[in-house]
Parts: sequence; structure tokens; C-alpha cells
Amino acid sequence: MSEDRRFTVEEANAMLPSLRDTLHAMQRARQVVLASAERVRGSVAGNGGGKPAGEYADALGLLRRETERLSSEGILLRDVDSGLLDFPGERDGGPVFLCWRLGEDEVGHWHPVDSGFSDRRPL
Repeated sequence: MSEDRRFTVEEANAMLPSLRDTLHAMQRARQVVLASAERVRGSVAGNGGGKPAGEYADALGLLRRETERLSSEGILLRDVDSGLLDFPGERDGGPVFLCWRLGEDEVGHWHPVDSGFSDRRPL
């Protein structure tokens, strides 16, 4: 994916159904990682970890694959917990980020590329 990719609001909104599914899966995987990290670390030294180690490895793999996929599509994952994404876009001829968070119906905000969520503004 080109680093020069710019999304329109319509293009970003069209991607939201699949992105919702992706983010929910990533959030579940992150919970598996957090819940089992200490348990797996302790058991791997003794017996290879068994089922918890496999679930942990699967969850880490999902997080890695989906993060890389989003990046390759030009989408910036800002926060898994809140499901915060930025889509490079344009406003008034200049680069901006179209900002969306899981739970919002559509992409309805933007912010300058040199700032973040706290500076987001309605479209």
C-alpha cells in the first residue's frame, strides 16, 4: 500500500463493517494475552505451556497479523482497547486524519496530522 494513500470519508465508512469485526477480534485476543501472559511464562519453563501457551501464541499471532494488515491498507491503529483508528485523508487541500472509534456509527471526525484524538473535530 502506498504511503500516499488518502481515504475519502465514503471510502473509510465503507470499510467500517469489516473493521468492527477485526477490532472486536483484536480486543478479545488482547484480553487472552493479558490474562494468560504470566501463567504462560511460568508454565513454559516447566512443560512447554500446553493449551494456555497455544491460546497465547494464537492471540499474539492474530494481533500481529491484523495490525500488519491494517497498516498495509494505510489505516493507522491508534488504540486496540478503544478501537481507535485514523485514516489518512484530506481537508481543504491539506493532509489530515479521518478519525473513528469503535462504537461510532460512521467516520464523523478529523484532526490535523500533527495532533491526536484530543484535537479531533467534527467533519
